[in-house]
Amino acid sequence: LILGYLGVTGDINLGDVFFKLGLRVVLPIAIGQLLQKFVTPAKEFVKKYKKYFKQAQEYCLVFIVYTVFCKTFKEGSDASAGDIFIMIALQFVMLSFVMVLAWFSLRILFRDEPKLQAMGLFGCTHKTVAMGVPLINAIYESNPLVGLYTLPLLIWHPMQLVIGSAVAPRVAEYVERREEELRQTTKEVDEESDESPEQALQTLESGESTTNEQS
Repeated sequence: LILGYLGVTGDINLGDVFFKLGLRVVLPIAIGQLLQKFVTPAKEFVKKYKKYFKQAQEYCLVFIVYTVFCKTFKEGSDASAGDIFIMIALQFVMLSFVMVLAWFSLRILFRDEPKLQAMGLFGCTHKTVAMGVPLINAIYESNPLVGLYTLPLLIWHPMQLVIGSAVAPRVAEYVERREEELRQTTKEVDEESDESPEQALQTLESGESTTNEQS
């Protein structure tokens, strides 16, 4: 989609891309999981200084994005400011459409699970910068336009936060209301199931008597 928008073509060496992703993404995650499971001191150390590790992760990500755009601006680009605003508008339309589609699909598939509907609404459209930037760099590392390829992701992520913050209160109200409706329905079903056979027969007879009187 990005290549088509920019009007360029590109050849991708899948073997090289998978190797870079494995080295930059999969290997660190695997090492981290092994340390967490088998090396208790390392786990306790990270837990103690979790705040600082998170800050370091954010700084590293900002540095990666900074170097990517430095490379792009150094090489030059034909993209204008108007092209950037058009891309932002298209992303807004795409994100809104996908969120609406996800919402109605989840309401159909998970009618009685409002919390799962709310989670899916945001999860279905989530794009993480921490994963997306290394992925794009691995695919287009030698391409001088790699900064432009990264830009849509950098716009999509904060746009998710803005739209998500706007709809979150209404989604929370819907979840509370829907859960209350489900609790009430469950309570009524339980009361009906606890009704004795004599009471059920009396209810049925009273209903038949009312019908006969009306007729």
